[in-house]
Amino acid sequence: MPLRAVLSELDLERHLLRKSVGRLARARPHCRDCGRTPLEGERIHHLPRGGFACALCRGRHAGDLPSEVVTGAERGQTVRLRAA
Repeated sequence: MPLRAVLSELDLERHLLRKSVGRLARARPHCRDCGRTPLEGERIHHLPRGGFACALCRGRHAGDLPSEVVTGAERGQTVRLRAA
């Protein structure tokens, strides 16, 4: 009789959660210097050779760098109520 690995429902849930969180983390942009993912509202600075530096690592780079504020995924997709 072949051996079958028995996976409990809780183990399966944990495995799927770890897998999905790992995929999301790889897809997010990271600071080229420290690897940190910037928070919403934080300013990031675009580097000349691509990528960006977070606000904490900005001091490592000389000169004026173009920057922008990090926005959330829901930006531009919210509903605005208007007076009738």
